[in-house]
Amino acid sequence: MEQQKLNERRQWLFIALAGLFVTNAVTAELISNKLIQIPLEGFFFGKKVGPFVTIIGILPWPVVFLITDLLNEFYGQKAVRRLSWITAGLIAYCFLIVGLSMSIPAYEIKGSKLATNAAYNLVFGQAQAVIVGSITAFMVSQLLDAYLFDRIKQKTGNKFIWLRSTGSTLLSQLIDSYIVLYIGFVLPGAMSMSTYLEVAPTNYLLKILIAISLTPLVYVGHYLVRRYLGQSSSV
Repeated sequence: MEQQKLNERRQWLFIALAGLFVTNAVTAELISNKLIQIPLEGFFFGKKVGPFVTIIGILPWPVVFLITDLLNEFYGQKAVRRLSWITAGLIAYCFLIVGLSMSIPAYEIKGSKLATNAAYNLVFGQAQAVIVGSITAFMVSQLLDAYLFDRIKQKTGNKFIWLRSTGSTLLSQLIDSYIVLYIGFVLPGAMSMSTYLEVAPTNYLLKILIAISLTPLVYVGHYLVRRYLGQSSSV
């Protein structure tokens, strides 16, 4: 009976984490056609950085980072790989529906604040151009992250949570930051090479800073999950 309750808890936890993972990943892809400036400045290895120019799609990624870490830790590399493939399929499905919606002309009412056909297609049309780069970058980064996380854990055991969490992110997000912008924005002509060379490293640096700043939350997440599953804590 006790084992059955534990299995049910693991199943419900996976459903909740998977739902949050998919929602944030799909949302990030849909909103990534908007550039923003983050008014932060500082020094990185002696070089002045900032203010940062990046895509708004970075907004949901802290949640994706955190959930990826928890899934890697408690459900393993295979679960992350399978969920990543499913999420990639759902992203493609989402863009398919968006493309279909764009092919249907908007019924425009004078004075209405609803989107006109031109405005709607301008926003979501750019999102369509990002689909190949987005899915490619997402899959490469997630599979690489799961692999590196597993390799680091094999070497360190249950110690050094911060190392496998941040270490796996360093390389996987380097791939993600450059692939998605190049295929999704530069190749279709939506972004110049000079802008790309400005935004891509900024996007990567921001993701790394986010990953590092999330370290306390990673430990909190591990503690809460272990407590929920009735497991002993580790550091």
